[in-house]
Amino acid sequence: QVQLVESGGGLVQPGGSLRLSCATSGSIFSVNAMGWYRQAPGKERELVADITSGRSTKYADSVMGRFTASRDNGKNTAYLQMSSPKPEDTAVYYCYANVRNLGSSRYLEVWGQGTLVTVSS
Repeated sequence: QVQLVESGGGLVQPGGSLRLSCATSGSIFSVNAMGWYRQAPGKERELVADITSGRSTKYADSVMGRFTASRDNGKNTAYLQMSSPKPEDTAVYYCYANVRNLGSSRYLEVWGQGTLVTVSS
């Protein structure tokens, strides 16, 4: 069974930087898109960034130019570099991946457990 393990969340000051990691584990044949959603208290979950296996990216307008998604295809791991975070970026960040398991012909969407990012001075 494929799992996603997130790390790197925590407290960061406005204008600082933080990097989130999302590592996959399990019997994986291939990973297609990976990305990040976030959910702030009282708000709906929103897409933050998406990155394809070919490293094409898309971002929410609110993070464009500040956050950078990247991935290591050899490790099936995705990263979200958060630069110049703002208090409104405070949320639980969830990573996801479209994964094809060994022996399967289908891609399934797998989610991480979430990691809290708090932007505050």
